[in-house]
Amino acid sequence: MDMETAKDVALRLKELDIESVAVCFLFSYVNPAHEKKVKELLEPSGFQISLSHEILAEFREFERTSTTVINAYVSPKMQRYIGYLTDHLDAGDTLGIMQSNGGSISVETAMRESVRTILSGPAGGAVGAYEIGKMAGYTKLITFDMGGTSTDVSLIDNDLSLTFESSISGYPVKVPMIDIHTVGAGGGSIARLDEAGALKVGPESAGADPGPICYGKGDSITVTDANLYLGRLIPEHFLDGRMVLKDEKLPSYFEKMAQKVRLSPLELAEGILDVANTAMERAIRVISVERGYDPREFTLFSFGGAGGMHAAFLARLLNIPKVLLPRNPGILSAIGMIMADVIKDYSLTIMRNQDNVTSTFLSDQFMEIEERGREDLGSEGIPGDGIVLEKYLDMRYEGQSYEIIVPFDDDYIERFHALHEKTYGYRNEDKIIEIVNIRLRARGMPEKPRFQKSEKMVKTPPSDAFLGEKDVVFDRNRIPTKIVARDKLRSGNRIEGPAVLVEYSSTIVIPPFALARVDEYGNIVMEII
Repeated sequence: MDMETAKDVALRLKELDIESVAVCFLFSYVNPAHEKKVKELLEPSGFQISLSHEILAEFREFERTSTTVINAYVSPKMQRYIGYLTDHLDAGDTLGIMQSNGGSISVETAMRESVRTILSGPAGGAVGAYEIGKMAGYTKLITFDMGGTSTDVSLIDNDLSLTFESSISGYPVKVPMIDIHTVGAGGGSIARLDEAGALKVGPESAGADPGPICYGKGDSITVTDANLYLGRLIPEHFLDGRMVLKDEKLPSYFEKMAQKVRLSPLELAEGILDVANTAMERAIRVISVERGYDPREFTLFSFGGAGGMHAAFLARLLNIPKVLLPRNPGILSAIGMIMADVIKDYSLTIMRNQDNVTSTFLSDQFMEIEERGREDLGSEGIPGDGIVLEKYLDMRYEGQSYEIIVPFDDDYIERFHALHEKTYGYRNEDKIIEIVNIRLRARGMPEKPRFQKSEKMVKTPPSDAFLGEKDVVFDRNRIPTKIVARDKLRSGNRIEGPAVLVEYSSTIVIPPFALARVDEYGNIVMEII
């Protein structure tokens, strides 16, 4: 390495008032010495420094560089944000930060490796769905998180699914993330007509300001407005009555757009919801049908502020037999964050084929990162007996460009063949296998919140749970529909559709083709009939 040139670069960066620097050398995943020397050179100037071998100790320099640059970009912002939070904690309070991989980390790690937190919000929802679903006896879930601007979906087949092939604005981010697919369809998604006169919904959103028309300031019809126009949102019970929706503003807007497409206003409103539901159905098919999973074998786990109004209709479109809606669905992502394990992910490129590698050799390679994992979790306050180490291999057939993540055990070769066949539809046992990377997931098990289980099940809901009745539109028909206070329901209660369940963080629509019951944990289990 030319240290004089490196010094000149450091001086130029200082002249340009650069705040954060990413350092990536071609083979630093094998020998990080030069990256460390550059760090020593840069530190006296006060730069925030991201070294590629610390962020991602793997080959493929473009992906490693991209991930390191994104880390350098977001870290200063995260340091200021997290620093503000820690400065305002009360004595005795602790702060953990959610990662995109479904685990939490300390504030120090989050400020240093901020790229690991980029999709932490949706990850929190997936973790919450996994933990609550498992508690309720459901281990095969399709998660459906519909908020104001977008919908996030993920598939859980006995465990959270991870991906290493994510991107942000087209730039690869090769740190592990929960495999979540996002579409621009939410409660605030705007309905419009394209140049050919076809109805479109999203991805543009009215946002919180000006928001949907019914919020009082917007002038573009949104999915929320369509739900309200059809009677599926109850104005006086929105946010537990703390925000009254202005349904009187809607008719003129729906009548004007309906004339343009030669529909009745009710047909237009249902059409808007149908288009939004179709976009969300396609998203679910991407993570299920297109990857060899049958949605009929799963339960739809719905959350987010708007999810409960669409979940039953999506389930019917996909032939999913059940929908699970947790308590407080609008804040499930936050609940998931406090239920998350402390997780540290490590990787190391070894690039060996099956003929010159043994299980003993691989176990020896894991030893160094295992020790690092234990030390890092210990610094996070996790005792030794609360640590679980999970080992994986990135494997491929010789000549392939991408790898499959395989759990490491004595039968890892056969595991690879089986996973390759499941993923791609074939196996080739005559082909040489390459082990590209080893991966370690160090998992710390902190104490988690406990949910009380009801021992008493009562079929008939209490009379004070029923708040009245109103006409709601289903399939272009106005049908008398029960309005039910969810917080008054008790375990075992059954509600036949049509009904609308109101609560602070969400609204749940039970259509005429569904039957709902409350399970022993207070979840709503909706069956599509």
